Order: sequence, then C-alpha cells, then structure tokens
Amino acid sequence: MSDEWARRVYAMNDTERITVRIPAERVKALQTLVDDGTFPTISDAIRTAIDSFIEKHFTPEYIQRVTVELPKGNVVELEALVKDGDSVSIDDAIRNAVREYVRKRLTKAMNEMQ
Repeated sequence: MSDEWARRVYAMNDTERITVRIPAERVKALQTLVDDGTFPTISDAIRTAIDSFIEKHFTPEYIQRVTVELPKGNVVELEALVKDGDSVSIDDAIRNAVREYVRKRLTKAMNEMQ
C-alpha cells in the first residue's frame, strides 16, 4: 500500500477536521491495523475507509463496481505487475486481465461460428 500512501497527500488547507464517536472495539481494530503496518495512522485508516465508501456510492453510472476476493498468492502476483510497471494499480491489472480473458473468449467463439 505504500504507493497508495504516496498518492494521498492531504494538504492542510484542503482538509477539514471533524469529530466522530466510534465504539471502543472499532478503535482497537483500527489500532491493530496500524500496529500491523497496514496503515501509518488511525486517521489514514479512516480516510481510506471514507474514500472507499465515497467511491462505492458515487461510481459513474457507466461503471459497474465489482468486489473480488483473491488468494494472497494472486495478490502478490498482481502487486508484482504493478511494481514492474505492467499496470498502474492492482485494479488496473485486474481490468487488463479481464479484458484479455473476454477478448480471447470472444475470438474463440467467433472462430467456432465460422
């Protein structure tokens, strides 16, 4: 996620401070994510959750958002594609793989029809 953090630069004049009450068990869960190194701070974890919520609920109408659960090995392979510059993000790598799969299936179907 380090690339993700590098892209998220929140300038002080571009943000607003809000106060939210969160149950203690949620705060502990967020702290665990920080302790595990998933996020640098609880605030970053909350910002990421809010960003995901906004993206999910305000996706353009021409896009269908899909959530996919993958084995960790596949995620490592996708991260390698991003690191090697073959894709700009894991989402991009997945989109490319789906496009290629669909293209191959359509080509095969067209060839079978001839």
